[in-house]
Amino acid sequence: MATQAPAAPAVPATDEKPAKKSKLPLIIAGVAVLAAAGGGAGLYFMKSHAAAAKAEPAKPVHAEPIFVPLDPPFVVNFASNDAVRFLQVTVQVMTEDPVTAELLKKHDPVIRNDLLMLFSGQSYEALSTTAGKEHLRLAALGEARKVVVEAGGKTNDVKDLYFTSFVMQ
Repeated sequence: MATQAPAAPAVPATDEKPAKKSKLPLIIAGVAVLAAAGGGAGLYFMKSHAAAAKAEPAKPVHAEPIFVPLDPPFVVNFASNDAVRFLQVTVQVMTEDPVTAELLKKHDPVIRNDLLMLFSGQSYEALSTTAGKEHLRLAALGEARKVVVEAGGKTNDVKDLYFTSFVMQ
């Protein structure tokens, strides 16, 4: 007869699978880490942008020009070699400062007086050239600046002076 081998101990058979560990806490922890990292990165970039904005030099604001007309036009006579000549000039002074514009208006009689003296001292020959007219314009600008400074203003606040009409005969 044949001998049978001893039987192995019996393992109880079950239909149950080993219990699965839940992944939900791991997912929540991952989302929290990502949110914290995103918030930290956003805060870092906002602070660095604010610091960069503070470090940039301020850009100068260019004000709008204010033109102050010296009305009525100037009419002067001046001597020439052969006859008495006349000059009619319309003048406007440019500034970017409202306070200076008010000073120019307030002291219009003084500016007009000084410019009349300047214009009447010119020669026909000198004013017949573009260079002569430009020289007179710059001298007139100097006179306007002088009056503004004497009134308490600043020289550089009177930006320019323009002849908007220039007639000689």
